[in-house]
Amino acid sequence: MTNELLGRHRAVMPDWLALYYADPIEITHGEGRHVWDAAGNRYLDFFGGILTTMTAHALPEVTKAVSEQAGRIIHSSTLYLNRPMVELAERIAQLSGIPDARVFFTTSGTEANDTALLLATAYRRSNQILAMRNSYHGRSFSAVGVTGNRGWSPTSLSPLQTLYVHGGVRTRGPFADLSDADFIAACVEDLKDLLGHTRPPAALIAEPIQGVGGFTAPPDGLYAAFREVLQEQGILWISDEVQTGWGRTGDNFWGWQAHGRSGPPDILTFAKGIGNGMSIGGVVARAEIMNCLDSNSISTFGGTQITMAAGLANLTYLLEHDLQGNARRVGGLLIERLRAIAAQIPAVREVRGRGLMIGIELTKPGTDEADPDAASAVLEAAREQGLLLGKGGGHNTSALRIAPPLSLTVAEAEEGAEILQSALRSVQP
Repeated sequence: MTNELLGRHRAVMPDWLALYYADPIEITHGEGRHVWDAAGNRYLDFFGGILTTMTAHALPEVTKAVSEQAGRIIHSSTLYLNRPMVELAERIAQLSGIPDARVFFTTSGTEANDTALLLATAYRRSNQILAMRNSYHGRSFSAVGVTGNRGWSPTSLSPLQTLYVHGGVRTRGPFADLSDADFIAACVEDLKDLLGHTRPPAALIAEPIQGVGGFTAPPDGLYAAFREVLQEQGILWISDEVQTGWGRTGDNFWGWQAHGRSGPPDILTFAKGIGNGMSIGGVVARAEIMNCLDSNSISTFGGTQITMAAGLANLTYLLEHDLQGNARRVGGLLIERLRAIAAQIPAVREVRGRGLMIGIELTKPGTDEADPDAASAVLEAAREQGLLLGKGGGHNTSALRIAPPLSLTVAEAEEGAEILQSALRSVQP
């Protein structure tokens, strides 16, 4: 049946729509941190639908809220008052840390970043954007235009003029050998030099931890130091929290808080985990920025009642069960366990990350050359032993991405680490 579905998929879907595994799987249902495929195989899910199943699969509180809302009304658009949308916006505005915040809901992280770019360029009356090398911000025309990752940028055409800044990757590039303090200082000097050669940009857009780029990150405080420079020219800071938001990093509720010395971002974007699988994205911005558009705008599907009901139930569960704290505790144990394993595997260049957002970068042993074949082999070996992982990376897709639901238990973390150890050993020469 899987081969039959795969044939149908290939007959009607684009060639560039990637599928994991040499023999792709159809996931039919899930519970907690586990999913099952059409053949009845059970897997421990360490990727959560690309960081989207944030709390748990089939979380009763979310499924109940969705079912009850579907029995009343599913959708009406933003042309009418919408109580669940207002209630969720109130909670997100308060949690964002942005003063006098306004919230606009979209259906995805791509659309959220697209909206943030629209707001920034309209507010600043500039189409120049600063972005980070190795970044990813979505698949729309404008989001691709600020994506600093060749593997996810299918065109050089863009409505924006994008200038790329150093700093998103701590352990590669011209400043990799510096101390954290000197790394930040060098990146700041590079930013100042760049700004001296261009007209004032509208904004800097940055992921606190680069998701598709392989869970890479700068030292804490880099974006705070950048902001001090940007504020001198009124340049906005957009924090792309599509993957880092809602406590996934453990130490902070938002990724920007690791860089909060100079205050919150001007614009924050979110998506993925808040809906626990339902299509929710959004933008938070100061009122003067959010309200700067001088033409009409609506969202047909952004903020629709059924997704807002899911978001409210999911956020409530996350906060009441302190899943941020669980991500910090269990994620910390998992990272240390993986580092101990990696010390015995020559192909592992680095284990990095924070909370339950962990990357394992693979290189050819004895070199610094990315090894995408090894990453694919580990992905396959882990799947055969009942563990689902993700992949990512900048110059080449050679990083394993680990991002399970935030309710992961210590026993499940240990089970996943054991499978990963076996899968990593299987690729050793």
